[in-house]
Amino acid sequence: MAGANVLNYERRFQLAAYLELTKPITWFPPMWAFACGIVSSGHSVTDSPVLVLLGVCLTGPLVCGASQIINDWCDRHVDAINQPERPIPSGRVSSRNAFYFAILWSLLGLVVGFAISVVVGCATLLGLVLAYAYSAHPFRLKLNGWWGNAAVGFSYEGLAWVTGAALLASGSVPQPEVLLVAVLYSVGAHGIMTLNDFKAIEGDIQMGIRSLPVMLGPERAALVAGFVMFAAQAGVIAYLWSAEFRLHGLLVGGLLLAQMAAFNRFRRSPEQLAPWYNGTGVTCYVVGMMVTATAIGSAVGG
Repeated sequence: MAGANVLNYERRFQLAAYLELTKPITWFPPMWAFACGIVSSGHSVTDSPVLVLLGVCLTGPLVCGASQIINDWCDRHVDAINQPERPIPSGRVSSRNAFYFAILWSLLGLVVGFAISVVVGCATLLGLVLAYAYSAHPFRLKLNGWWGNAAVGFSYEGLAWVTGAALLASGSVPQPEVLLVAVLYSVGAHGIMTLNDFKAIEGDIQMGIRSLPVMLGPERAALVAGFVMFAAQAGVIAYLWSAEFRLHGLLVGGLLLAQMAAFNRFRRSPEQLAPWYNGTGVTCYVVGMMVTATAIGSAVGG
């Protein structure tokens, strides 16, 4: 009996390590963009709840999870020095098993994506290609803040948004206005990714990772991050205003002004205040995404 209990504990311990590799905390951004895509399609979740649940699993646990497994496997030697408690360097998951897990999880994501539709499958494939290019040689986009942040922003925001919009639209390519705002919010997400780089400046310097705070310095990198986020949302507001979504444009404009007010404090000490700005300015950013999606969805659905 005691032996069976030990065996069950070991199995649960191993499962927890594999789950940790997928980093559930990172699933929220693509799942939120996916939800925005659904809303912007003009369809209701109740139209096909099972399909929506599949899409949530695809964008969060599967595609985003696969990207995290790939990243941990590619960074296993660096993590052995900086974060030895992670599943691979700690020995809770072997390097070989993590590699097979990454391949299996990626293939499962592709199967689910193409089972939904060709458009969703192609978006899934592109997202996985970017995930491998971000972490793996010879591309290793993460070594450069311009390219790496662009890859993550496009995957987490744009592709997830397109997936949600295509999901309930009979698998068709989303309408031009949906694609436009998905691209704009993807561009803005580049700035959000830069905010996450302030916490690891010293480590990035040691490891040869040329994040924007490393290349430009904290103050200039903060200005670039803010400019990219603000410019993208200004483009969204211009679209909403030209499409006569005046109330929605004003709401997104108000959220943008709130971000700018918070940014004025953040830029004075970006290394210390990046987590704070992530909780204030970025929250306004993602709320604006849903406001925009609601505007487009009301027109498409009507």
